[in-house]
Amino acid sequence: MPTPVAVGATLGAFDLSVLLFLQLAVLLAVCRLTGALFKRLGQSQVVSEMIAGVLLGPSVFGAACPALSARLFPPASKPILFAICQLGLVLYMFLMGTEFDLSLIRSRLRSAATISAAGILVPFALGGLVALRFAGDPTLFNVHVTTPLVVLFMGASMSITAFPMLARILYEQGLSRTALGTLAIAAGSMDDAAAWCVLAVVLASFANDPQFAVVAIGGGVAYAAVTLLGIRRLLQPLGRKVEREGRMSDEIFLIVLCLAMLGAWFTDFVRIYAVFGAFLMGVAMPRGLLQRELQQKILPLTSNFLLPVFFVYSGLNTKIGLVDSWRLWGLTALVLVAAVGGKFVACTLAARFHGETWREALAIGTLMNARGLMELILLNIGLERGIIQPALFAILVMMAILTTLMTTPIFERVYGSRSAREAAAAGT
Repeated sequence: MPTPVAVGATLGAFDLSVLLFLQLAVLLAVCRLTGALFKRLGQSQVVSEMIAGVLLGPSVFGAACPALSARLFPPASKPILFAICQLGLVLYMFLMGTEFDLSLIRSRLRSAATISAAGILVPFALGGLVALRFAGDPTLFNVHVTTPLVVLFMGASMSITAFPMLARILYEQGLSRTALGTLAIAAGSMDDAAAWCVLAVVLASFANDPQFAVVAIGGGVAYAAVTLLGIRRLLQPLGRKVEREGRMSDEIFLIVLCLAMLGAWFTDFVRIYAVFGAFLMGVAMPRGLLQRELQQKILPLTSNFLLPVFFVYSGLNTKIGLVDSWRLWGLTALVLVAAVGGKFVACTLAARFHGETWREALAIGTLMNARGLMELILLNIGLERGIIQPALFAILVMMAILTTLMTTPIFERVYGSRSAREAAAAGT
């Protein structure tokens, strides 16, 4: 029986394109079945897709049927899946940007900044302490990674928030355009921007190239300023034209898509990450009919078809079997406690400090505690660049899944489910 590498190596471009259709059919079916099961357990589609990715990876499917797994997901097919998941992430975050209401956050900017700072500093410090304890362990970190870089990477991985997942949970709960939703998204976006800046410093130091971090941070700030102060104004006539005509023409739709792709390209080019460019371009889009038509045209295909590909791609890199000792399971528990204590507790107290009710403060702390998507992106980069080893990758993936798994049940416990809120509103 050929090895996974041998199977992938024998496939040409045509064979890979044919295999892609089977891969997509399988992963979509597994995501849908997993989603139906976890919906009964009160979980969001986001969580089910994360778990579906692990099920299809080497931890479950690969362990149970190694030969079939090697034929279905050969290494040579990963770049194709990566390109598809990138497109899904970019389009989804662009749509979340169109839902982001800047007018709601202006009066609560100090609250968002404080919550974000608490959600960065406390988990970063806790992650750094964990890193100091295990720095130099060759089963967890590359032997060439220095202790300061280990501390920075673990701090970033602890302080990051599941920005796209947070946005998706809010969308599923019908809270995207509320004051609570906008505050949570604003704080989460600040958290992730800071975490990516830290990651840029780590990658620059690891590559011994200070220019890397300067270009990443400077380019990101310049892009945000140009997009929100310049491009946003230039796009207003497009919004008025759509309102006059009562529909979005194909030409305007093409312009919008080009801008979204260019924004994603630029922030990826300066090494921040593509999703931030797409999100900010979405924020710059005119509101009203143009926004609603973009949602109708892009959201169904993106959320049901493209986005699940990312979770499977991440699952293919996750080998939970590498966590094979009490010491590593102890580290897993320590990482989980530090992650929850750093995010949930710190963000809840920060929100309460700024006058939010306990109900809203707990809801914000719960949302900020989810890692999920952005955590998986950061971990994939760390693994690909050789900063962390597969065992630590698996530990941090489990932390991302568990913190996201607890989000919806706790949120609905403290804030109420969407159906309960709608029923209460109808009764008033």
